[in-house]
Amino acid sequence: MAWNPEVYDQFKAERSAPFFDLMDLVEVKPDLSVIDLGCGTGELTSKLLDYLENSQIIGIDSSEEMLGKAKYFETSRLSFVKRSIEDQLNQNDTFDLIISNAAIQWCSNHQQLFPGIISKIKNGGQLAVQTPSNHEFIVHRLLNKLAETEPYRASYNSWKREYSVLTIEEYAEILFNNGGKEIAVFEKVFPHVLDDAEAVYNWASGTAMIPYVERLPDDLKEQFKNDYKKELQNIFPTSPVFYPFKRTFISAKFLKKSI
Repeated sequence: MAWNPEVYDQFKAERSAPFFDLMDLVEVKPDLSVIDLGCGTGELTSKLLDYLENSQIIGIDSSEEMLGKAKYFETSRLSFVKRSIEDQLNQNDTFDLIISNAAIQWCSNHQQLFPGIISKIKNGGQLAVQTPSNHEFIVHRLLNKLAETEPYRASYNSWKREYSVLTIEEYAEILFNNGGKEIAVFEKVFPHVLDDAEAVYNWASGTAMIPYVERLPDDLKEQFKNDYKKELQNIFPTSPVFYPFKRTFISAKFLKKSI
């Protein structure tokens, strides 16, 4: 997908808050091998340097635009590679800590994805994941609703965005079935307060709206954006707007049996 780092960073403080909650789940140790799946602009990945003394960290992302900003944060201990999360699973590398902040919601089939990720964790290592799970909120449902109307419906040719995020019970079971210990899986609502419907639109345009717009022909892109903005203004006519953003946190350690 074509990401715009500047649009994404308009709500940097709100998007960053879950990362620091995620770090509270990480067992801080020195000298770890670490990978961040879906590192985005790299700014939050660089914070790992402060937590994990003398650790070697790799951030991967499939967006050239995001990695362009991430390059600024590279050090002798932190590097960035253009690679999708799925492609990373085909590599031979294993890690002491695999972390992912607000990225795996873009990957499909989490029932298969998570065992693949877990297989890349070294003995005694940890998985720590945070993913948005607010796909039932009206902001997302309006996108689906608009996509099902003409002239957009014909252009999508039966495409419909599928949300791959599972329930917390399902994630906990996947961790258990794959040898997870000290399992922690929970949801948390982050109570964002946005200025108005325009701010809600700007938030969605940096993430949720992207797959809808990129699949439309050029002559419909702006029309879709304007129609979506009008729908949001009807839903959120007053100011400020309370935006309850739900996130799922997933953590476990993995002690593999010796052969």
